[in-house]
Amino acid sequence: MKDLLTALQAVIAGIAITALIYWLLNLLIHRFPEKIKKKVEPYVFIGPVLFLIGAFIVIPTLQSIRLSFMEEEIDGSTTWVGLQNFKDLFAEEYFPKMVVNNLMWIAIVPFLTVSIGLAIAQFANNVGARSEKIFKSIFFMPMTISFVSAAVIWRYIYAYAPEGQDQVGLLNNIWIKLGGSPQAWFQIETFKFNNLLLMVILIWLSAGYSMVLLSAAIKSVPEDTLEAGRVDGANTGQIFFKIVLPQIWPTVIAVFITVLIGAMKIFDIVLAMTGGNYNTTVLAQTFYLEYFSYGNTGKAMAAVVILILAIIPVMFYQVRHYRKFEAAR
Repeated sequence: MKDLLTALQAVIAGIAITALIYWLLNLLIHRFPEKIKKKVEPYVFIGPVLFLIGAFIVIPTLQSIRLSFMEEEIDGSTTWVGLQNFKDLFAEEYFPKMVVNNLMWIAIVPFLTVSIGLAIAQFANNVGARSEKIFKSIFFMPMTISFVSAAVIWRYIYAYAPEGQDQVGLLNNIWIKLGGSPQAWFQIETFKFNNLLLMVILIWLSAGYSMVLLSAAIKSVPEDTLEAGRVDGANTGQIFFKIVLPQIWPTVIAVFITVLIGAMKIFDIVLAMTGGNYNTTVLAQTFYLEYFSYGNTGKAMAAVVILILAIIPVMFYQVRHYRKFEAAR
């Protein structure tokens, strides 16, 4: 209860302080002459945002890049070692498996999340106004849960107890009903099965987000284009894939890339479920272990730099695609 009150106080104080800052800035710029006010006003209001971005994103990123080429000494000083931290990281036995795990996350999670979101959105838009609200609320609900909380929920679903003991896990209970024996699911490394079980959690969390955006895009499709397709004899599948989908494709790409970036930097679920054991480690997990568990600042920052280099092209493509879409509107 104490933690809940602390969190509530932080939220209220944060909103109040933010409102006060912008109120004071607004009061200040209205004292300027009109010409100066028009020039200064935009920068005054985006100033706090730029400050926060610089303080909490740009500066830490530059510091991480610098430290990736350094090695911390016992006395706290740093020594320039060049690419040695990257070489040490690449030489780790777990590194190739970790790369494969990350590739699986970015190949499977975005595709399934967008596909499920599309299917749910299309279905929800056709069930009636009242049912649609209930249906969408149910599927969006997991989005309100933090990654760690979701991991706790799914730990009970995947829970394992030796044969002969009571099974708490839902999956093992279903498996026993089908005639199988209890399984320690996270220890099944064949075909990366344990990694797939972890991906299910992120898909479950992200499908509601995908559904909401794609549902809004589907609703924005002009009705006359759908009616023209029906007049030409197109069935439901043809209308969706040949008329609706091409028109909402920019939104599909935007959702796909957003989920892709989330999958690339996945960490919370892996840490809470397996801690990276049983060959489930990912790049962000490597940073956590190297920095907090082993105290290897240089190698930890090398992992961060690799992650940054992997995400930048995706973000660049997203911005370029968005600009291209806006120009075509």
